[in-house]
Amino acid sequence: NPCLIGEPGVGKTAIAEGLARKIVMGDVPDEMLDKRLLSLDLSGMVAGTKYRGEFEERIKKLLEEVRKSGNVILFIDELHTIVGAGSAEGAVDAANIIKPALGRGEIQVIGATTLNEYRKYIEKDAALERRFQPVQVGEPSQEASLEILKGLREKYEKHHSLQITDEALEAAVKLSARYINDRFLPDKAIDLMDEAASRVRMETEEISPELKSLEEKIAALAKDKEAAIEKQDYETAAKLRDIEKDYQEQVEMEREKRRKNNTQHRPVNADDIAAVVAGWTGIPVTRLTEDEGTRLLHMEDTLHERVVGQDEAVKAVARAIRRGRVGLKDPKRPIGSFLFLGPTGVGKTELCKSLAEAMFGDENAMIRIDMSEYMERHTVSRLIGSPPGYVGHEEGGQLTEKVRRKPYSVVLFDEIEKAHEDVWNILLQLLDDGRITDSQGRTVDFKNTVIVMTSNIGARSLTAMGSKLGFSAEERDSDPDAEKKFETAREQVMAELRQTFRPEFLNRIDDIIVFRPLTEEDIREVARRMLKTVSARMETMGIHLDASDEAVAELAKEGFDPKYGARPLRRAIQSKVEDAVAEKMLDGTLKAGDTAKLTVENNRLCVSK
Repeated sequence: NPCLIGEPGVGKTAIAEGLARKIVMGDVPDEMLDKRLLSLDLSGMVAGTKYRGEFEERIKKLLEEVRKSGNVILFIDELHTIVGAGSAEGAVDAANIIKPALGRGEIQVIGATTLNEYRKYIEKDAALERRFQPVQVGEPSQEASLEILKGLREKYEKHHSLQITDEALEAAVKLSARYINDRFLPDKAIDLMDEAASRVRMETEEISPELKSLEEKIAALAKDKEAAIEKQDYETAAKLRDIEKDYQEQVEMEREKRRKNNTQHRPVNADDIAAVVAGWTGIPVTRLTEDEGTRLLHMEDTLHERVVGQDEAVKAVARAIRRGRVGLKDPKRPIGSFLFLGPTGVGKTELCKSLAEAMFGDENAMIRIDMSEYMERHTVSRLIGSPPGYVGHEEGGQLTEKVRRKPYSVVLFDEIEKAHEDVWNILLQLLDDGRITDSQGRTVDFKNTVIVMTSNIGARSLTAMGSKLGFSAEERDSDPDAEKKFETAREQVMAELRQTFRPEFLNRIDDIIVFRPLTEEDIREVARRMLKTVSARMETMGIHLDASDEAVAELAKEGFDPKYGARPLRRAIQSKVEDAVAEKMLDGTLKAGDTAKLTVENNRLCVSK
């Protein structure tokens, strides 16, 4: 009595159906030529059993019938359902009724179930387990899956009345194997092919107005007929019924006509399959359009719209994204993994936000994990989920669940050095193999994510270098050793990094980027952009903000601190600009339609009308 064990969708039921086909064709050994393969519908056996003993009686009759005929092989799909089926208090379940017959060899059974269910229900009952011979059904290879799809193609072409090309079948197998990780071949490839075919058919078909009007008339007639019957006016009802029949025939004729005319659907190609995969997963696998190609080529400019300076970091990130989108990246690793180092407030987190906005059109499309929340050893379980037996095991991990929902995203581990060492260990296989196994044994795929870690390690060396260099761009440019000093500071940072992190961790990162401290010119540019945001907020209230160049320079001077980067600038704008404008609005000096001028008087910033 074989029991087919395998993951859902690998073709366990198809094996039993294939055996039945072979028996019909006579392609089996002589002993099996006169056998009949019957499928047992267990839910049908249980349905309608009102009284104690009815279900057992049905099973007994079934076993008797099988025994008498002597040439029946029973196929029980979802074999685990016989355990506990029909058992009430004091009654015997289906498994215990079948056991003796199986043991004596009176009946032959083929079962099919998944590995989890086999372990959960059948292995626990040793007497039932020994009566079945487990047969593992593995996931077919991509080549075998392609052959299966070719065999099914005709059926689907007939159903959708269109053609499916060879390249579409190949794409269905390749793309489903690469991008859909929580299901199995050939099931996921078949589903892809089916959905792509129905999409192509839907885009070319529209409802015919004749059909619509006929169906509306039939619905109206049905109502009138019901009303006539209620009034006991059977003569009118009979006339209406005849008219309804005529309309029904016209509908059938119209449908038949459309069926014949609608053979001119375009064939399903690889792009249709890619569009379905993109819809399912959110990963852009469709062919690059010209617009997208241009956008990717100018990605540095897009990132620089939000990030001031930091050319090396922007270039490295843009290169990785281009590599990933064109398909040249290693398919087993994430699109890119970066470690951003540098003092606070130089644009590390801002670059991640602008990357998320450039890739997905929304800075919130970023999965942000603040590593300062993972300082204890036990917090590892928050990332991947609690182990079995602990509270919250069913909920999954904060990182793994988010990536399962959004497999194509930017994952930011902020302040990585603040996390416990055990958390870094979790990241090792994530950076190398692009996957993590969560607490429930599911493999979560990180191959379509960009992984960014930020850290303030070595920030002191860089800050000290910044203060030694002086603040102004002129001073920096006039210093011939500026670049050399930065390289020295960089070496100090890398040395400190190697002391903090283990070599196997650093070795797995694609690029370690040291951010430069911001110069005063950079700070001026940041001030302009921040004022633009404040101005946009004020525009909603009908007030226009006009800032002079001197005011921007004064703001940059007041808000510049090489130790803290651009963050003090935000505080300076809040206290010098926003507070002053708020007071003027409250005392009535500034009203809707006015222009608030930001100027410098006696080395102080002033807001006037």
